[in-house]
Amino acid sequence: AFPGVQPLDAVGPIEVFAGATRAAQALGRAGGYRVTLASTDGQTVWSESGVGLSTAPLPDAGERIDTLVLSGGGGTETARHDERLISWIREAAPRCRRVATVCTGTFLGAEAGLLDGLRVTTHWAGAERLGTEFPSLSVDPDPIYVRDGKYWTSAGVTAGIDLALALVQEDLGVEVAQTVA
Repeated sequence: AFPGVQPLDAVGPIEVFAGATRAAQALGRAGGYRVTLASTDGQTVWSESGVGLSTAPLPDAGERIDTLVLSGGGGTETARHDERLISWIREAAPRCRRVATVCTGTFLGAEAGLLDGLRVTTHWAGAERLGTEFPSLSVDPDPIYVRDGKYWTSAGVTAGIDLALALVQEDLGVEVAQTVA
């Protein structure tokens, strides 16, 4: 999370992963998620709507992260020029099994150089600008989400929930994903 994050971009996927953990347990299945909302300072982050989000510090450079989700929002423009954040994303991504972006969080992944040469999506209102600023990306404004290798990108705010449900389906199966949905 970062100042000006769209709270649903962060909290939507968190709720999907937390719900999947509960659903898997209820169905007697192993698996689930340990979710951390992190920021560069590990302090309260004020979202674009004024909601304060409690965060932990970014994990250490050597810590393995299964799924890294980069949220978007009105503060993305400033966040993508935060060298501490972008450097951390560059360092963390190779250690992740997969990286997902929600809405304009795709700009963070692009700024970090993670998405070069990939097919991606973002919120339709930012798709043309994303393609102009990062011409090595193949930007498709139409899908709810796109998967290209280990990188997943999603369109607008609630598309992040759909993307998270697809990740849960991949990890824990259709029944768990449908239960959460």
